[in-house]
Amino acid sequence: MANRGGHVKQILVVGGGLIGIRHLEAVKAHPDCSLVGLADPDMSLEVDAPRFASMAEVTAAVDGVIIATPTHLHAAHGMEAAARGWPMLIEKPVAGSLEQARELAKVLQDHKIASLVGHHRRYHRVVQQLKSCLASGQIGDVVTVQVIWAMRKPDAYFQGNWRSQDGSPVMINLVHDIDILRFAIGEITQTTALRGRSQRGATRIETGAVALGFETGAVGTVAFSDVTPSPWSFEAGTGENPNIGATHQDMMWITGTKGAVSFPSMTLWQGEDWGQAARKISASAEKNIKVPLDAQLDHFLDVIDGAKPLIDVADATKTLEVAVGLEAELAGQSDIVTA
Repeated sequence: MANRGGHVKQILVVGGGLIGIRHLEAVKAHPDCSLVGLADPDMSLEVDAPRFASMAEVTAAVDGVIIATPTHLHAAHGMEAAARGWPMLIEKPVAGSLEQARELAKVLQDHKIASLVGHHRRYHRVVQQLKSCLASGQIGDVVTVQVIWAMRKPDAYFQGNWRSQDGSPVMINLVHDIDILRFAIGEITQTTALRGRSQRGATRIETGAVALGFETGAVGTVAFSDVTPSPWSFEAGTGENPNIGATHQDMMWITGTKGAVSFPSMTLWQGEDWGQAARKISASAEKNIKVPLDAQLDHFLDVIDGAKPLIDVADATKTLEVAVGLEAELAGQSDIVTA
């Protein structure tokens, strides 16, 4: 175990929604943490923890704060925590707009306050294995990548809430795949997108195809939809979400100058030219030792003590920039593709 400053860290959780409560329980269960409490304006929330209506009410010592409030409040709450000098773990997306994210990143940089953003998929061991595989040149230089994220969300998911109009899978789901691509392959420097036909009669974005260009010279495509029951998505492939049926099928295929790899099975292929069939290389996907959310908390404690964050606010802003750009491009197109 890393030396985390030699004392138990005092952690405050802000936001009592589903993910906030998961963070709260993780802090309570961690041997190197002590829960300061939960800050949330809804004082009717019943949790086994000290309660505060806001961060302003907290007078106890705080070593780090976990911000799990609605996305549009992330920047304001990050600013408030920064004013008190608190290192922070902010849930993703990092902010409600690029302007807010950039402003927060500058404040944190100017005041040298550590930050971590909750793109928890980076903590999957198989995601880190993929990054290492590509960096070590096992398939040569990356040339192409294809991603499919396709599942049918239940109708109830959109009924009686904000998702009926603004529940695009770009900002809810695709943002995670974008972050993995940035993490494993490199910065995305070009994008273009095409919107698909609406199947539910909604005005929101449901389906699309995206083309990506990377600073490395690699290119890729992403096909996404939330109206089709398929076996191909990160959640189904890894089984990470208990609310989504696991299929353990690959959903990402990467080719290089010496071979290819499919994810999350980490099936490796190598070859020379088309005169001989590509050879399958014996490999197996690494399994998580810890739940990624718990591994993320371990890392946050190290970040509080000065370790380099796996993804800070400035880095997460780059993921947000790609997702926001795609969302805007798709929103400007008709929801029905015609000849």
